[in-house]
Amino acid sequence: MLFYLQWILSGWLAVALAFTMLWAVSVKARNAGYVDVGWAIGLGAWAIYAAVWTTGDIGRRVLIALLMSVWALRLAKHIASRLWAEREEDPRYSYLRNYWASRADQNFFIFFQAQALAVVLLGLPLIILMEKLPGFPGWWDALAVIWIIACLYGEHLADLQLKHWRGDPCNRGKTCRVGLWSWSRHPNYFFEWCYWLGYPLMGLSLWGTEHGAWWWLLLPGPFIMLWLLLKVTGIPYTEKRALKSRGDDYRKYQQEVSKFLPLPPKSALR
Repeated sequence: MLFYLQWILSGWLAVALAFTMLWAVSVKARNAGYVDVGWAIGLGAWAIYAAVWTTGDIGRRVLIALLMSVWALRLAKHIASRLWAEREEDPRYSYLRNYWASRADQNFFIFFQAQALAVVLLGLPLIILMEKLPGFPGWWDALAVIWIIACLYGEHLADLQLKHWRGDPCNRGKTCRVGLWSWSRHPNYFFEWCYWLGYPLMGLSLWGTEHGAWWWLLLPGPFIMLWLLLKVTGIPYTEKRALKSRGDDYRKYQQEVSKFLPLPPKSALR
């Protein structure tokens, strides 16, 4: 136990230091949106770090590190390209900056460190998967990989469809209703949440072994992500911003299209 605690604390200190440097960059740029890029990269780096020092099957350690790294690079690239294109601070962080006023920099430092802690907490289940699962590869490994790849593709497709829609000047001021966006108002968030379900799915091979009780510790990750997306930093701020910029067009969209789960639009069911 002491061995694991030492490695986890060492990793936490490294992540905290990295987020401190990222905070310094954000202070100079007056843009706290860098934290989102750091959060994605941090989880990918944590997976690689865990794969190096854990002692489970090398194949599964490499597999999990690879899956997390692909997820991290895709998300970090997407957020970074948006930051570069918009050149403005995300409205969520602009609101906090104005609300905190003279204490904004100090409070954002605490916020960045909270994100560093979130990286560690969400990364802890990966250690269980790397250490406790039986022989690699197994059927649950294969199913989890298929599931995770499908979720990554779904999220990428949703982002691509929205990007193409926004690229047409004729669509300015309108709401995207093409492809996945005609079935869910937030298909990117839906597939993001589904991605995190892939790791408890992989962990189902724990059942029937002496480590079966560890599986329950794989569940907080998906539930935390769902809470964040539905109640905190995901959908609430996105929809508030959409209502402000698109008004009645988005209100109609809300009435006709599912908030989160992909479902047939109400207009198609009449």
